[in-house]
Amino acid sequence: MTLPTIALPSGKSVPALGQGTWRMGEDRRRHADEVTALRRGIELGMTLIDTAEMYGDGGAELVVAEAIKGRRDEVQLVSKVLPHNASRGGTIAACERSLKRLGTDHIELYLLHWRGRHPLAETVDAFETLQRSGAIGGWGVSNFDVDDMEELLTVPGGKACATNQVLYNLSARGIEYDLLAWSAGHAMPIMAYSPLGNDNRMLRHPSLQRIANARGITAAQVALAFVLARPGVIAIPKATGLDHVAENRAAADLTLTAEEHAALDAAFPPPRRKQALEMI
Repeated sequence: MTLPTIALPSGKSVPALGQGTWRMGEDRRRHADEVTALRRGIELGMTLIDTAEMYGDGGAELVVAEAIKGRRDEVQLVSKVLPHNASRGGTIAACERSLKRLGTDHIELYLLHWRGRHPLAETVDAFETLQRSGAIGGWGVSNFDVDDMEELLTVPGGKACATNQVLYNLSARGIEYDLLAWSAGHAMPIMAYSPLGNDNRMLRHPSLQRIANARGITAAQVALAFVLARPGVIAIPKATGLDHVAENRAAADLTLTAEEHAALDAAFPPPRRKQALEMI
C-alpha cells in the first residue's frame, strides 16, 4: 500500500512516515546496518529522511549519503543547522558542509535545529539565499513553540516556513494544547521526532501492551499509529534493524478504533493546560 502524504505550504507533498537518523553515524561498527536499514525503508516507501549536522558530528549525514547512492531522485532529504552556526554566513557555510557530507547538490528541507543567539532574521535571510541558489528546496524550524512561531511570522520572509519539527509521542502530548491547532491553522505540517519515545518505558505501558496483544502487533506500532492518525503530522522514527523498519512501515496501515484511542487517552492524558515545549 502507498504511504499517505502530507502537503507542505508550497504544495509539494512528503510521505507522512519518514525515517529519522538521530544517534546514527556514531559507531563505525553499526555503519553497515544503519545504511541497510535506511535503504530498506526507502524500498518500503519511507523516502523522507531526516538528519542533521549535529547527529554524530556529521556522521549521520555520511550514513545517509551511502544509503541514497544511486537513489537520490527517490528521496527527500531534511537536514538542520545548529543554533550556534545560524548566523547568515554561518548558515550558508553549514549547509555547504552538509551538502558535501550528503553527496548531493540540494536538500529538500533545511531546518534551524532550535533557537539560539543569532537573530531569526539572519537565519531566514540565509535560508532565502540558499533557496534562490537551489541548495535547498525550502526551509523550516525545529523545537519552536507557538510564541516562537508567532515571532517568526513577523520576520521578513518568515511566513515561508514549511514545517516545525518537535517532540511528539504518547508520553509527550503538550503540543496538542495549542501548537497542533496553530500549525493546522497556518497549513504548516508538524514533523514529529521520537514518535516512539526516547526509551522503552513508554512502550512497556500496560495499556499499550493490551492493545498490541489484542491486535497481534507491537506496542511500538500502536504508538506510531497514534501519531500518524493526527492530521498534518509527519512521523520520523529511527530504525536500525530490518524487522523494526518493517514494523514502522506496517504501522502506517493501522487504524486505531475509538475505544483504543479512549484507552490511550486514559493511560496518556492529553494536556489540559499550556505546557512548556518538551525537547530532547
